[in-house]
Amino acid sequence: MRRLAPPLLAALLALASAFAVFAPPAFAKPVPAKLSADDRQELGRVEGYLNEIGTLKGRFLQVAPSGATSEGDLYLSRPGKLRLQYDPPVPILVVATGTWLVYHDSELKQTSYVLLNSTPAGILVRRNLVLEGGDVTVTRVERKAGLTAVSLVQTEDAAAGEITLVFTQQPFQLRQWKVKDPQGQITTVSLFDAQPGIALDGKLFEFADPKAGELKMPLGN
Repeated sequence: MRRLAPPLLAALLALASAFAVFAPPAFAKPVPAKLSADDRQELGRVEGYLNEIGTLKGRFLQVAPSGATSEGDLYLSRPGKLRLQYDPPVPILVVATGTWLVYHDSELKQTSYVLLNSTPAGILVRRNLVLEGGDVTVTRVERKAGLTAVSLVQTEDAAAGEITLVFTQQPFQLRQWKVKDPQGQITTVSLFDAQPGIALDGKLFEFADPKAGELKMPLGN
């Protein structure tokens, strides 16, 4: 696969290029899920799990809406930092710097920037995730075949995209995320060989734009 459509993440993770939404969508009011007591218990587990993650390194497999697949390395450092580095020949790098989500195509020599908090990726890497009563709305909670899936949108703009986080039950771990863009296209990112709590070089979450000398570049934190 030589070219990927600009991802939403990823994806959570998806989390994949699946994370960047580069066209500002129109405002849409979300429809919250009708939550049972069991649903709320699961949401508590999801909050606790994600809020305990400091750093994470792993491999990912991305499936684009077209069915094309690609793999790469994922690095996450909460709050606000993410790096998706695709294996060759895919020339894509996605970096969340804390403020910006950067999408860089080295083959086309093109770089795009979008505010991290305006994307589904911002939900995954925020400092303290609150799933009820905050700026995130839960649209679905599903449990089947040993998996829990929780779908989330931004309360202030559901049209910006939806991210669905998929967890295994035993052990309770994040294994996949799906990102639906404003056009309804879904990108899936599956995580494997995950290593939580390891030291990561802060330079992984920096991006030096090759064209920095030719144009004004947004500055991340």
